[in-house]
Amino acid sequence: MHIYTMRIMIYVIIMTTISVTDDVKEKLLKIASELQIKLRRRVNLNEALRFLINEREKKPQLLDEACKPTPEVEEAFKELYLERKLDEKRLERKIGVGHKRTD
Repeated sequence: MHIYTMRIMIYVIIMTTISVTDDVKEKLLKIASELQIKLRRRVNLNEALRFLINEREKKPQLLDEACKPTPEVEEAFKELYLERKLDEKRLERKIGVGHKRTD
């Protein structure tokens, strides 16, 4: 008589629930369905999210490009700094010379 020992490995996956709006859910489902067509197998929403995260990590310059300030914003910052300096000069004239802001 032979005695066989089987090892059973149990993986425990801790899941977290996230809330998304209906429009985001629809877009995520669309991405998942496109992945299913591409991979020719079922894809769950977790895999779709993982795909999006991996794509973002592969091409971080896309996010940098999207977040880059436009020339109009830089001009607005220059104007804001100029106006702030003028405000400080007016305050110094009103309160007295030598007064410095403390932040």
